[in-house]
Amino acid sequence: MLLYEKDIKQVRKMPRTARKKSNSGIYHIMIRGINRQTIFEDDEDRIKFIDTVKNYKQKCGFNIFAYCLMDNHVHLILKENDEPIEKLMKRIGVSYVYWYNLKYKRTGHLFQDRYKSQVIEDDSYLLSVIRYIHQNPIKANITTSMGKYPWSSYAEYIGHPTITDINFVLEIFSSNPKKARELFAEYMDENGEDILELKRRCRLTDEEAKQIVKQVLGNLSTNELLTMEKEKRDDYLRQFKENGGISVRQIARITGITFNVVAKA
Repeated sequence: MLLYEKDIKQVRKMPRTARKKSNSGIYHIMIRGINRQTIFEDDEDRIKFIDTVKNYKQKCGFNIFAYCLMDNHVHLILKENDEPIEKLMKRIGVSYVYWYNLKYKRTGHLFQDRYKSQVIEDDSYLLSVIRYIHQNPIKANITTSMGKYPWSSYAEYIGHPTITDINFVLEIFSSNPKKARELFAEYMDENGEDILELKRRCRLTDEEAKQIVKQVLGNLSTNELLTMEKEKRDDYLRQFKENGGISVRQIARITGITFNVVAKA
């Protein structure tokens, strides 16, 4: 047997790399059509997919924090509870593909063999990913406004939720529902970072973050930030965020300043 033929057989026998598990149970999931083919031909298909997610959410008890349906791929942010994410995604995928193949009289795979998943461990990254997927239709030149796109969870946050668990995210902004929605909408409209850059960002422990805060403050204590003039305080908060990739949630924990104030600085 030729050497390259042996190599090919060895590669085929290699096990898949295990998915990284999220300590929070929250994942950013992306499902793409095989060979990037369209997976939603019309609105009936989109409605069916959302109904499928809703059905298994009721049966399996997972949470959904955001979604966005594009023509050839889907973004989901899910939190596993009783069942692992792998089992949930298999249930959703098998059910939708069975219906789709029946409708279009086709056979075989619809999705790429393996969905992509990224772990989400803190509030700052969660909000960044939600903004990223809500802005997808704008960046793809499908619409000029997130509010005008009917196939994402953005409208559920601003209006009335159907399948999205909006309270978990909105409470990051404010305990007042009206204020939380306003701050959420403002945050969604901001220019977000590229998702690949977000993935590459180094995550610091709270102890490492405390050391950076201490270095930036010098002889000042974190308590002094609470009574400091707004302009000066915000300057320090910006320095914290720019030095070493400390998350907004970490800064809020370390300084005692609310998440909203830190995020807007």
